[in-house]
Amino acid sequence: MDEKETVQHPESENQQESPEAPVEELNELDTLKKEVEEHKEKFIRLYAEFDNFKRRNAKERVELIQTAGREVIQSMLEVLDDCERAEKQMNQSEDLKLIKEGIGLVFNKFRNILQSRGLKEMKSIGEAFNPDFHEAITEIPVPDETMKGKIVDEVEKGYTLNDKIIRFSKVVVGK
Repeated sequence: MDEKETVQHPESENQQESPEAPVEELNELDTLKKEVEEHKEKFIRLYAEFDNFKRRNAKERVELIQTAGREVIQSMLEVLDDCERAEKQMNQSEDLKLIKEGIGLVFNKFRNILQSRGLKEMKSIGEAFNPDFHEAITEIPVPDETMKGKIVDEVEKGYTLNDKIIRFSKVVVGK
């Protein structure tokens, strides 16, 4: 039995497609190219906007830092004026009591200005030593057992600015 079978290959089916298929593929390719160009343009615009944003943000940060310092300096000018008046008074007067009183007023004004800006002194003497707030300079023996591990002297005061430590207290701890 010699029968010839005609087998169609799948490749031959593709060849029998309509002549419109290449045109559709070209249209689809053109559409995809247009979309790629649109996305590319959007990307370039977004990149440029982001670059401008970074520059503007950096400039604003520098201006903010400069103006923040300016406000503090302006508030300190009052204290500087008072210091100059106190110096002038010290040179003219021999009354030690009045000089001390004047200098005390200047220091109080200075402290009040700093406190109004958010500066606070950290209380240390008599407190338990805490390395998160204190820097131990030395340890000294203490006669009282209750003072062991506690701060007996403060070499340099610690400060917080708006509840953030800006300088640790330098302290002497009892052992």
